[in-house]
Amino acid sequence: MTRSTAPASGRKRMSRAEREAQILEVAERVFAHAGYQATSMDDIAGQVGLSKPMLYEYFGSKEGLLLACLQRSKAELLEATSRAAAEATSPEQKLHDCQLAFFRFSDDHAQAWALLRNEFSIPSAPVNTELEAIRVQQRYFTADLLRTVCEDLDHQQAEVYAEAIIGASERLAVWRDHHPEVTAEKATEHMIALFAPGLGF
Repeated sequence: MTRSTAPASGRKRMSRAEREAQILEVAERVFAHAGYQATSMDDIAGQVGLSKPMLYEYFGSKEGLLLACLQRSKAELLEATSRAAAEATSPEQKLHDCQLAFFRFSDDHAQAWALLRNEFSIPSAPVNTELEAIRVQQRYFTADLLRTVCEDLDHQQAEVYAEAIIGASERLAVWRDHHPEVTAEKATEHMIALFAPGLGF
């Protein structure tokens, strides 16, 4: 998904949707760079070019703004993996391309990925609930994918395999932060080599 981040030009007035997209882009960057606790609404308002009261009018609170960032990233991750599945022409390619889409998402949306993996300490039940909802979303997606790839899997096996794949993918994506020489393509090869035998490939 291409995000609209263009600032308002001299005479053009942003629509509410455009302004919200701009705020989320800035907030995601600031949260990922400084951490949630160290970020203030003044920091974000200043970079967006809005007053702090106006920022509160859009999102209600700093936590509300973070939740909106997470929800957008959740939608974009699902879109990326769903698009990869739809464009694949074989079960094996579907598994490969969805895995590749995940790693490319973590590369192309580094700020969103920093939020999704919850690398900052955020003691908030709504935020933790939203982070878990993202994992559950991907578990359901992956389990459904696995059942189309390997028809012999029952419901429970598919969920177990999905949890294992998601957990391994998240840890490998974190590990890649310190090993930039491992491309998204190479990481996908490693994951397929790990899980393909259990799926009968």
